[in-house]
Amino acid sequence: MAGGPAVAHEAILDDGIIDNAGATHGHHEAQHGGDEGHLPAGSENVGLISKLGLKNVEPGKIADVGVHNGYAYLAAWGGETCKYNGVHVVDIRDVDSPKEVAFIQSKEGSAPGEGIQSIHIDTPAFTGDILVSNNEVCKVNGGKAGSVGFGGMNIYDVTNPAHPTFLAEGAGDENVSGQGKKAAHSIHSVFAWDAGDKAYAVIVDNDEAADVDIMDITNPRKPALVAEYDLAKDFPQILQEKPASLTSVFHHDVVVKQIDGRQVMLISYWDGGYVTLDVTDPAAAAYIGDSDFALQDPQMLEVNGVAVAPEGNAHQAEFTGDSQFILAADEDFSPFGAQARNEDDGTPITAGQGAGPGGTTVTGPSVFVGRACDGDPAVPAGDPGAVDIAVVERGVCTFTEKAQNVEAAGGWDGILVFNRTGSDPGACSGSFGMSVESSLPTYGVAPRAEGYAIFDVESEYNEAACVAGNGTQLAPIAVGTVGDTLTLASTFDGWGYVHLFENNGGKLNELDTYAIPEAMDPAYATGSGDLSVHEVAVSHAQDDLAYVSYYAGGLRVIRIVDGEIVEVGKYIDEGGNNFWGVETFTGSDGKEYVAASDRDAGLYIFEYTGP
Repeated sequence: MAGGPAVAHEAILDDGIIDNAGATHGHHEAQHGGDEGHLPAGSENVGLISKLGLKNVEPGKIADVGVHNGYAYLAAWGGETCKYNGVHVVDIRDVDSPKEVAFIQSKEGSAPGEGIQSIHIDTPAFTGDILVSNNEVCKVNGGKAGSVGFGGMNIYDVTNPAHPTFLAEGAGDENVSGQGKKAAHSIHSVFAWDAGDKAYAVIVDNDEAADVDIMDITNPRKPALVAEYDLAKDFPQILQEKPASLTSVFHHDVVVKQIDGRQVMLISYWDGGYVTLDVTDPAAAAYIGDSDFALQDPQMLEVNGVAVAPEGNAHQAEFTGDSQFILAADEDFSPFGAQARNEDDGTPITAGQGAGPGGTTVTGPSVFVGRACDGDPAVPAGDPGAVDIAVVERGVCTFTEKAQNVEAAGGWDGILVFNRTGSDPGACSGSFGMSVESSLPTYGVAPRAEGYAIFDVESEYNEAACVAGNGTQLAPIAVGTVGDTLTLASTFDGWGYVHLFENNGGKLNELDTYAIPEAMDPAYATGSGDLSVHEVAVSHAQDDLAYVSYYAGGLRVIRIVDGEIVEVGKYIDEGGNNFWGVETFTGSDGKEYVAASDRDAGLYIFEYTGP
């Protein structure tokens, strides 16, 4: 069997015409105000200094947080409505009484998320504080061709944070689109650094997912692309042959730090692991080191004694203050590992579980039910006296609409979705997780050729013709056609967790892993919110200390002790938390504080009170 495709950050594009394809954070329900859906409240060695509810916040609205020079910057993401997107600017010079002083409105249809950072740069072209943010598209043109939102990065002058001004917007790797108009690719994150007389930013390209794109922002009013690196092609030593489940290799997050006179980039490359490059000369990056995932998931093996393949999911990482170690966060929103297989020929199907109860196995004959959109030929009923699986073609309507139409037909025990036509990276041979609401075990999205093979029409699949399509072409399979016997299965494999590596050259030496206890307990697979790690922020006061945002697991404080990760503090609010971003900063009193962004509320400020 093949592990399902990795699931990353939520695709906030749902055009209502093609479908809500893309990687997903999952459905984040509000964690506040109830007695269920979160872990018990409590704190240990963590003091809550203050918290600030931000304006126009809906569940899941607040994303990353950055802190610089007495101000916090919090991204207002697309959410469900794609309204009120931008950056909240909060004065935290008085940590006991944070105050919102400005809101930087994003252009319609675009939203920042992961990439929020403010730094000081001093170049011949500009001296002052800048804020960089990313643009992801969260709205299209009323279901018509052409997006309202745009991509690239924005750069603001925040030398006076209460009155930010634009320096550049929508800058990035550009494609010619439409009538000769250039448009930067949508980006998931951005990180900037000052390199003396020069300044640079590195962006995470959603359209060319493997790329590490470096921009020269020495003149922040005129950013220019310096270099693009596809790490899998340029540094193939980062790839590992086993386990076979590590198939989703792409750029997700990045930081740069000056270490021993070199500018060292630390890249989170999902199933490609964590990679360090020397980017002192950004146009000639050089390999330093990278990590490999163990053949068996170390957390499941250590805690539960169960051997399962690792999911990969290298999400975010930082160097410790002394640069001796790397703390890295593997994000995983599904505590169940999905497997799918064609039983007739024994071949794996590349599809993960998008909905339905985990820990279940469904084996039965497949039946093609068409595209399953409203207005399409009706989905036939399944056999209530047998186990059978509805196979659905992606395209035109949302995954949830398809699943609901299958459920309404009755008699089905599982759903598999295979891909549509189209030239975008997620069509045809693409495979990814999907956001879908369904009570049935619902798997997808499998490559289109795998869907054809289920019904023995693989000879009719043509990749070039598929790519030339527009997402509406139908597969040459009659509705009601019975295909091969399939198995859709899932087993508990835990939520995302933290790695500790030595910062050495070549293959990084892994010393330890850490997860909150509930994340490795099947009893908490549902009902307690998302129990995956999201980010790690290192202390700048103590080299062995770090802070972890753990979504519904709250804020966690960890310490490196004799090469192991030890939890030394935690905080979960009454009603629960949903922490995304975490950042350390020094207050006006010289103490170290922690800023955390709660997705459903706003800003929290903490102080570690332990030894």
